[in-house]
Amino acid sequence: MAQPSPHILLLMTDQQRGDCLGCDGHPVLETPYLDQLAAEGTRFRRAYSAVPSCIPARGTLLTGMDQWHTGLLGMGTAWGPIRSDYAHTLPGELAKGGYHTQGIGKMHFAPARALNGFHHTILDEHRMDQLGQLSDYKRWFEEHKTESYGVHDHGLDWNSWIARPSHLPEHLDRTYWTAQQAIEFLGRRDPTKPFFLTVSFMRPHTPFDPPQRYYDMYKDRPVAGPYIGEWAAVNDDPVEAAKIDAWRGRRSTEEIRRARACYYGNITFVDHQIGRLLLEMLYHHREAWDNTLVVFLSDHGDMLGDHHLWCKTYAYEGASHIPMIIRLPNTWAPPRGQVLEQVVELRDVMPTLLDAAGLEIPPTCQGQSMLPLLRGQGDTHWRPWLHGEHELAYHYQQANHYLTDGREKYIWFPYLDREQLFDLTADPGECHDLAGQASRAEQLQLWRHRLVTILAQRDCGLVRDGKLLRQPQDRLITHPYKV
Repeated sequence: MAQPSPHILLLMTDQQRGDCLGCDGHPVLETPYLDQLAAEGTRFRRAYSAVPSCIPARGTLLTGMDQWHTGLLGMGTAWGPIRSDYAHTLPGELAKGGYHTQGIGKMHFAPARALNGFHHTILDEHRMDQLGQLSDYKRWFEEHKTESYGVHDHGLDWNSWIARPSHLPEHLDRTYWTAQQAIEFLGRRDPTKPFFLTVSFMRPHTPFDPPQRYYDMYKDRPVAGPYIGEWAAVNDDPVEAAKIDAWRGRRSTEEIRRARACYYGNITFVDHQIGRLLLEMLYHHREAWDNTLVVFLSDHGDMLGDHHLWCKTYAYEGASHIPMIIRLPNTWAPPRGQVLEQVVELRDVMPTLLDAAGLEIPPTCQGQSMLPLLRGQGDTHWRPWLHGEHELAYHYQQANHYLTDGREKYIWFPYLDREQLFDLTADPGECHDLAGQASRAEQLQLWRHRLVTILAQRDCGLVRDGKLLRQPQDRLITHPYKV
């Protein structure tokens, strides 16, 4: 008898660093439910976001395509939002294969109500609320609040380093709401089909505003960091630092400590709400749970003051390194508690899940199925290293290309024509730039040659005569997706 198609639960956070898991050895952060998920499955230590900001990262996850082919090389009007006309999407292929597909939380589609292969979505979209188009969460909040407060009455801006506990009761928080919507879906799904359920939490993306009890867990504990590199003085910009949404600049020790305490509080709150959902499956949907494949990941990280930087878009580990856990169904009798070292990326999720579902992987997918790795079948054909990038977002100086094999990282800044090289094994915080050391010249040349080879294939003006070409400040690199 053929094995039934697995249910698929994709759990996603927004802006969670790869080092922010208890099971990864974080000295302070508590993530008990995610730790258990890792113990029952596989944790990828070297998972990355190739374009570490929300829109391009989610475009890659949706399509299984690399950033050059999605056309999303950055965030903003130059590249646009996630399109609604991609030929193949993860939920679309699963829906065609007989799955009941549901998206909950932050999708970041445009228009926001575009389905992109989902049968239905329930949205928590900050941008909708800004445009006066109430998201499903905001509408629910307005109907259920018991006093005259608003969601954003704490006074925190959307991308600010300022941190404080939320003014809302937990049961009105968007994190609680997202988990609740997922729990309710389990009771109304089509029981004749396998389900694909994406649960996309808005946090720990700024604002840093956890419920009071979750801030209290960390407010008096010694929080880790920040890493400040020997080279980081270039980011010590007092004019920029004075802004409430500064992308770089030195903030006080107490401000950074408070931001990290709130960030950790948001992660633990998300973890506990994921726990609510998993316990609901375990106790009330046990048959489905035993045949459910679970993926946990984030779209990118947050610098949290490392090297005097904030938010995302950077090649550094704080922004580009992400958590990724995959738990295969109990009915498959898979390996448990694996920690794998292969360099994986968001584009690998779509082919992995289609492979697990027994469905054809479309030719547009440029990721690789991780299923053989998860089953312990080796990595003979796995990529040796990953190319990532981000076009300018906050400032031309932060646009970057990077290459990493998880042990070393090479970064090139195209508008500065500056290079960096880090030994991630000896220096996981990227504090010591090795690019100028004569003893590392051969390694630097090797990584540079690899990047030249990749970018020369694009023929977009980044390479000339076999050399990387510095870009003028007013030039944007774009490559619009063609249907």
